[in-house]
Amino acid sequence: MRDTKESRLLLVLLIAVAFALITVDIRGGENSPVDGARRGAATVFGPIENGVSGAVDPVGDAVSAVRDSGGRHDRLAALEKENAALKAKLGSDDRNRSRLSQLDKMLKLAGQGQYGIKGAQVIAIGAAQGFSWTITIDAGADDGIRRDMTVLNGDGLVGRVTTVGPGTSTVLLANDPDFTVGTRMEGTDELGFASGQGDRPMRVQLLNGKAEVKKGDRLITFGSEADKPFVPGVPVGVVSRVDPSGGDLTRTVYVTPYVGFTKLDVIGVVVQAPKKDPRDTVLPAKPKPAPTPTVTVTVTPTGGANDTSGRSGDGAGLPDTRGTGARDSQGTGEPDPQSTDDQQP
Repeated sequence: MRDTKESRLLLVLLIAVAFALITVDIRGGENSPVDGARRGAATVFGPIENGVSGAVDPVGDAVSAVRDSGGRHDRLAALEKENAALKAKLGSDDRNRSRLSQLDKMLKLAGQGQYGIKGAQVIAIGAAQGFSWTITIDAGADDGIRRDMTVLNGDGLVGRVTTVGPGTSTVLLANDPDFTVGTRMEGTDELGFASGQGDRPMRVQLLNGKAEVKKGDRLITFGSEADKPFVPGVPVGVVSRVDPSGGDLTRTVYVTPYVGFTKLDVIGVVVQAPKKDPRDTVLPAKPKPAPTPTVTVTVTPTGGANDTSGRSGDGAGLPDTRGTGARDSQGTGEPDPQSTDDQQP
């Protein structure tokens, strides 16, 4: 329809009529004069409305989904965030449990050796100060740390402090090629010097070239003058290989360290040396040998007094000599004169 003066007048008249009908319908209530017309219109246009509604329902659902998608996305994001927080908490709990276990083990070792220690955590690893095997710990001069202090953990000797800052320190690990520590053999007291070899076992030169040493023997630190850089009695490692003695003045053995240098976390710096050398008391308990299984062999006899299958247990297996005149019944080796066969004419 074109926008003309007549069309505008018609639209105004229709609106006026609609308002009039609405007013009459509202005032009439249930007895409204247009009620019949409304029912007729419902009868005619009801099916059409249902069809149109069915057709546009998917569109309406889509519109509602779009309208509600923001809320669902927010809820999903919140759930994902909560899930991530729970996972982080579980991981943190596992790590805390691991640290508590390491700390407990270290405190037991320090108690056995009567070492006064300052606990710290490893915060960095790698080359520093020109050293190839070092760690950085979160304790320094402000915590009482000084250069050339022994560093240990719950397993044994970790290294020694080389550089100290206000809040951090650098530790040279015992497996560094520049690291050397005096050692003492458990039981025999044979002395030597252990040197680091990176990821290989430590190399120990025993001062006695004829020292009796075997695989499985254990070493501890011998200690230094004034307990710097090493206090005595700290477990070093276990002998894993012994070079043949060639008559040299020293003897070489190889020692697997107790400490895993690639998985350090909680460590302790010995800030107070023991008043008395703990000697071998700090070493871990030796593993008990596995019990040797005992094999018991039971022999079951296959014959006895009732066995008459040719054995001489009751004489039943002897040859029968009755009625055989050809044999000597007197044991003389001659034919029996009483034999009926010998009396034939």
